Amino acid sequence: MTKRITVIQSHSDPMGNQFGHGHALANAYTQSAETGGHEVRHIDVAKLNFPILRTKEDWENGRPSESIRQSQEATAWANHLVILYPLWLGAMPVLLKALLEQVSRPGFTFEYRSRGMPKKLLTGKSARIVVTMGMPAFVYRWYFRAHSLKSLAHNVLDFVGIGPIKASLIGMVEGGNSRREKWIAKVRVLGRKGR
Repeated sequence: MTKRITVIQSHSDPMGNQFGHGHALANAYTQSAETGGHEVRHIDVAKLNFPILRTKEDWENGRPSESIRQSQEATAWANHLVILYPLWLGAMPVLLKALLEQVSRPGFTFEYRSRGMPKKLLTGKSARIVVTMGMPAFVYRWYFRAHSLKSLAHNVLDFVGIGPIKASLIGMVEGGNSRREKWIAKVRVLGRKGR
């Protein structure tokens, strides 16, 4: 079954010349997905121009910028999201967090109810989170309990109805070429299958 996939490349460096920046992974995923018959759109966070939300009033009632509106459109269009980000100071880069805050406005991702939990508006979509890091991936999972990954999966994606959510953790990104080629190959498989 073919999918509509939006790839969210979340490294803050628009040049992205290093493997750890995720551009090589995003490109490999995209090329393989398109070869597999999937439709792919992109959100390159470093190239977007949008303000940081500072108040609840702006989040609930402010008018999204054009780049945020386009990001919402790409999110609504997709039935599968692929979010790639490097681990910075134990968490996602601030630009990705700022984008998620802007995109995840009430009325687009969820709807308040008079009682109980908000209604989830993005059901029927799945997600893959790809996190790159300098440390070994098992250390991030075991010692740090993959806290930023869990926060994104449970507090953002699941909260608005996205699921299932799968993750790929890529450690030691500054390692040798053989390690990088191995991960590029794995990402290509995921792209071809639309996972």
